[in-house]
Amino acid sequence: MTYSSSLAMSRSRFSGRNQNAVSFRVTGRTLGPISNTIVLIVLTLLLGLLYLTQVTKTNAFGYQINNLREQSASLQSQHNDLEVASARLQSLPRVQSSAVAKNLTAVAPSDTIQN
Repeated sequence: MTYSSSLAMSRSRFSGRNQNAVSFRVTGRTLGPISNTIVLIVLTLLLGLLYLTQVTKTNAFGYQINNLREQSASLQSQHNDLEVASARLQSLPRVQSSAVAKNLTAVAPSDTIQN
């Protein structure tokens, strides 16, 4: 048997006389170039939207942090002012009750000069 006759034998198994010898293969569906382009554009837009939401959220947190820092600086300044005022108000009683002040002699009020 020759090579060509063996090929002819193998073909004759699948098709007979007056039969269509075309075989159809089932192939998986693939997207065309236009569909691929549309899908890529949609994915790009979704990624861009995700990026914008993250940036917006970060900026919002940045504004909150900035406001809290300004409030902290204001409260620190107010705290320092209150410490100075407290020290000023406590200084007179502290001096009066100190050991040095207790050793001082009391001065009697003198008469005033009248014209």
